[in-house]
Amino acid sequence: MARSNGKTQVDEQQMDVEHELPPSDGNEEQQRTSGEPRAEHVSEVEKLRAERDTLIDRLARMQADFDNARKRAAREQQDFRDFALADAIKTLIPVLDSFDRALKSSPEKSEFHAGVELINKQLQDALAKIGVQPVSAAGQQFDHRFHEAIEMVDTEDAKDNQVIEELQRGYKIKDRLLRPAMVRVARNSKH
Repeated sequence: MARSNGKTQVDEQQMDVEHELPPSDGNEEQQRTSGEPRAEHVSEVEKLRAERDTLIDRLARMQADFDNARKRAAREQQDFRDFALADAIKTLIPVLDSFDRALKSSPEKSEFHAGVELINKQLQDALAKIGVQPVSAAGQQFDHRFHEAIEMVDTEDAKDNQVIEELQRGYKIKDRLLRPAMVRVARNSKH
């Protein structure tokens, strides 16, 4: 290669012959002059286009399948975490019941009572942070999904099928029921 004025000039002898175009067979001149491509080239191009479209379609489907599998795996992992968390919390529910019974049994405001009340509130707050919520029962309409009726009580003081007393608190985590609330339900034919 010779250099002149900062530009490189390439000798024709040093050119890379592997990258040269193949010599023409003369048919191109006929195609240019006739204006119509040969039929065999057209069918080959159509085959290649069809193959390309098929491969693009397969790629799109595989990408969608991969994306769905990734989402499904993430959902299954979250469900497993929620299930494991629910099992751990179920072991704590009797402790919450014991706190409730202890607080109901000693109505006087002693230091011991205040300490138990504080510990119970801390435990309730910690569980609330991870999504555990008590099931609302007293005064609500009976809902078989969240309440377990222990007794039907004939009364005129409440509407029919209204929860009049909560015997044991129910809990849920997110949308999953951990334990239904055990309740007494009003039976009233007048309301």
